[in-house]
Amino acid sequence: MPAAPNHTSLSPAATDIAQVAQWIVDARHLLVLTGAGVSAESGVPTFRDAQTGFWAQFSPEEMASEAGYLAHPQRVWDWYQYRRRLVAEVAPNAGHFALAQWQAQHSERITLVTQNVDGLHQRAGSSAVLCLHGNLMDSRWLLPARPCCDMRFTEDDGPPQCPGCGNYLRPAVVWFGESLPHAELQQAQDAAKGCDVMLVVGTSGNVYPAAGLAHIAARGGARVVIINPQATGLDQVADVRLQGTSAELLPQLLKI
Repeated sequence: MPAAPNHTSLSPAATDIAQVAQWIVDARHLLVLTGAGVSAESGVPTFRDAQTGFWAQFSPEEMASEAGYLAHPQRVWDWYQYRRRLVAEVAPNAGHFALAQWQAQHSERITLVTQNVDGLHQRAGSSAVLCLHGNLMDSRWLLPARPCCDMRFTEDDGPPQCPGCGNYLRPAVVWFGESLPHAELQQAQDAAKGCDVMLVVGTSGNVYPAAGLAHIAARGGARVVIINPQATGLDQVADVRLQGTSAELLPQLLKI
């Protein structure tokens, strides 16, 4: 794999867009990492932005930890139901659709990894999405499931519980103090080692281990492209930085 040029840009100049688009055409494998900025373009509030009004009085750790859920199960469950309603009211944007359409044509050449939990990539048509932080719309058991635990039969006057043992259902997202799902993280790291081009889209680049994928890709000689309106913690590893939104730039870069 040829060494990538050390080339950075502070604005999405037409020449930079054309260069990155050609890199993508030529790439044997493309890795895409998306973050909260991609969802924000659809109107999805970030984790902390969702803590407004009544919810602003509670700390993130109270609302996103096993201890917080066990201490106040009704409160935490209600907050996640509120967040699920917010997500249900929005739609995928042009960036989501551009990725889904490119994947439909080049399914063997792309790995799509997201830090988002809203499922908008899947709603746009993307498949095999590696969700490093889980999926807000899914549920799983809080404690290891017993034979009596069956999601089809729960007592849901409040947070759903197993009628046999009282085990709670919880949102299938990664909470404070929990590890990222091992299989998804390993697949993402393997893709970072083997990709030719990596797009880092709408993420601050400050949350690890997800941000570490860009470092892995760069060490392997891949060209790393940052797509973000703001500066990020990964700008120093970028070959090109395109200053703009995913809805604006991804349709230009991912031409079918």
